[in-house]
Amino acid sequence: MSNQVEKSFRELVELKYQLYNSLFLTLPLDAVEQTGLLLPFLQETCVKGYENGATPTAIIDDFFKEHKTGFNEAERISFLFKIIQYVERQIVLIDALEEAAYNKIHRKGDVWGRIGEKVKNRNLESQLKELLNSFGVRVVLTAHPTQFYPGRVLAITTDLTEAISKGDIALSRDLLQQLGKTPFYRKQKPSAYDEALALTWYLGTIFYPAVGELLDGIKENLMPDIVDESQLITLGFWPGGDRDGNPFVTVDTTRKVAKRLRSTLTNCYHQELKELKRRLSFVGVYDIINGLDKLLNEELTHANGEKDVDLNYFLGRLQEVENLLIDQHQSLFLDKLQSFIRKVKLFGFYFASIDIRQDSRIITNAFDAVVAACPHLLPDEWFKLSEAKQIDALLQINAKIEIPEFEDAVIQDTLDAFGSIREIQQNNGEKGAHRFIISNCRGPLDMAKVFALARLCAWGEESLSLDVVPLFETIDDLQEAGQSMTTIYQHPFYQQHLTQRQRKQTVMLGFSDGTKDGGYLMANWSIYRAKEDITRVSRENQVDVIFFDGRGGPPARGGGNTHLFYAALGKTIESSQIQMTVQGQTISSHYGIKEAAVHNLGHLMAAGIENNLFNRMATHLDQEQRELMDQLSVCSHQKYEALKQHPLFVPFLEERSTLKYYGMANIGSRPSKRGSDEQLKFEDLRAIPFVGAWSQLKQNVPGFFGLGTALKEQETKGQLKACQDLFQSSLFFRALIANSMQSMSKTNFSITQYMADDPKFGSFWKLIHQEFLISKEMVLKVSGQKELLEDNPRSRMSIQLREKVVLPLLTIQQYALIEIQKAQDRKNDQHLADYEAMVMRSLFGNINASRNSV
Repeated sequence: MSNQVEKSFRELVELKYQLYNSLFLTLPLDAVEQTGLLLPFLQETCVKGYENGATPTAIIDDFFKEHKTGFNEAERISFLFKIIQYVERQIVLIDALEEAAYNKIHRKGDVWGRIGEKVKNRNLESQLKELLNSFGVRVVLTAHPTQFYPGRVLAITTDLTEAISKGDIALSRDLLQQLGKTPFYRKQKPSAYDEALALTWYLGTIFYPAVGELLDGIKENLMPDIVDESQLITLGFWPGGDRDGNPFVTVDTTRKVAKRLRSTLTNCYHQELKELKRRLSFVGVYDIINGLDKLLNEELTHANGEKDVDLNYFLGRLQEVENLLIDQHQSLFLDKLQSFIRKVKLFGFYFASIDIRQDSRIITNAFDAVVAACPHLLPDEWFKLSEAKQIDALLQINAKIEIPEFEDAVIQDTLDAFGSIREIQQNNGEKGAHRFIISNCRGPLDMAKVFALARLCAWGEESLSLDVVPLFETIDDLQEAGQSMTTIYQHPFYQQHLTQRQRKQTVMLGFSDGTKDGGYLMANWSIYRAKEDITRVSRENQVDVIFFDGRGGPPARGGGNTHLFYAALGKTIESSQIQMTVQGQTISSHYGIKEAAVHNLGHLMAAGIENNLFNRMATHLDQEQRELMDQLSVCSHQKYEALKQHPLFVPFLEERSTLKYYGMANIGSRPSKRGSDEQLKFEDLRAIPFVGAWSQLKQNVPGFFGLGTALKEQETKGQLKACQDLFQSSLFFRALIANSMQSMSKTNFSITQYMADDPKFGSFWKLIHQEFLISKEMVLKVSGQKELLEDNPRSRMSIQLREKVVLPLLTIQQYALIEIQKAQDRKNDQHLADYEAMVMRSLFGNINASRNSV
């Protein structure tokens, strides 16, 4: 299979890239034909230059001396911008080629047939049926600013993929030329609502048909008599609901997004009903289907004012049609109708659940403002009470009060958000918005404050149709998470609330900030241990805990091959649900076409099913393995913490990386850092630009740093064999190593090797480089592989092709950063703004090339 994947990738991607790229480079874009023709020469100059230890400046200077000797500085700058534009579009070409060849370069196979065979052989039919009635996957789309392709570029990519699939070279050439003339760069930041609109395209175009196809496949091939599929695959949505660090998200945004989600789904239903009408033309059937279609059309056109279609009525009429087909029409086209009914049961009229998220410190500010305005709300000297008594007082609040208007817009919005949740539930159904996520949650007191505010602002004495979700992120909070949940579980009023919520409690865990805080290995092991602790205390309190993983794109933020982790949880971690965020380019790379969405959603589902049915004992870590993991994580954390505390850590990112340019890139509505202080502090760094800056440097520090030192220490102790055995026996450890390999595969220290001689940062750069060399050496020893990702040829070859194509762009980026330093020293340099714009523009191509760099 591995050789076949390599052969397919070489033929369908690499060779075709050479063909289509040769067409692209000869196209007359903006009447500058020579730019494309000279790009291969710049590529060659970069490769040879870095092999000989040249600096980015020397490489660029050598290129111009050879090919454009008469250019002045302004002309050189203009030419380099053209190169960036070409490389950006070369990356889109690779995306289209990989998508066109998707089914042949991925190891797909008959997943459901394989699982079904194993179930049959082990007599697990009843266990599978029980599992599928409670198991589910929830993919939550976020608005974090790492998706750079504007909508019109995505549309061209879709058409280009189709043209390549059909072998239509003439159309492909025209589309490549269109791509060359279509801007990639947004002149203005998108609003929070703009971000939501961009992602609803994926919901309606990709997820709606993909989820339907998956549900049909499970029903047909795995469990025909499953009672209820409505929880098997669900979708979540953060644009318009996620307020953490984004003051531009307001209740008005939230309401608009909820309406947009409903209208997008209604349109999907409308289109599918039109297709059903073509088949269900029978007496007694057609009129019902046609009537439902008219109702949807009236809602979409507001023909009946603001009156929306009732879900129960809609489903009831569909089930009438189902009965008529069975009783009177020999079940003709019954499968098509039932497929539609499954989607209606799943999506209702909400499509995706909007999560409301806010930072615990903001919630506390809002709560304190309410207490100050309503002094008799709580017991006297409430702030002097013990935490236990404060929690008790908060959980006993059961009245709705008249909240005064506050001048602080963020406080007002935090309080109004609770009312917007109730409004969405009334319009779209309870699943439309039912979670309030507390970022930076420090414990049960934060949860109790949200519980109290929900009653004060919206619910009063009524049953609280809201899930209060703590998000534990720092290493310290992860270690205390089990005790935090024990405290809240054991309060009688919260017990009552849990009973009303079917004894289910969602807990979110943050991979991004966890890794930023504690390093790669410590963060992942701490989250694993936190899940074990929370699972144990939840089971002790008869609570069904659901873990919601805040994962970013790269391994450093919990991304990479995530399905490997969900197949490796074992019996000590509750896994009846898989819930995770999907961010940035990961949305387009994993779910950009229907085939990819079906494949990746299916992978997640299969991983969870196999973990629950087959791997519960196989993935169990014994005591010796746990002690080894403890030692590895402590050692790696010490190494990472020493780097983090290094006095040059933040200055290196400020002065030698692209960190500050994320805020200039007009890619997201959210500010690029917390706090308003001009002096940058580590705690103010957001995970996305933090990880992204290391990615742009091609150093990827958060994805490996400390791992090599930890493994090397075990080798020195004579424990290398134990690490190798752990790799072979533990799916969890194997996934950790594999994902770190992915991060290291995207490094290229030759681009920044000139920094080794930097008077200020030379020793710091060498420290990072040395850890990379040790980490690469040790993961190869532990895994027994001869090269990184040896066992994953498609990923390895894709990374190699993309890194090769993006090399000139990265060289230009470093060249521009060096020129910026020179210009700042000269002061009032006329080209300073040009070089800063060049750095900012270079972000796009590199991030899109990496597909999951941030």
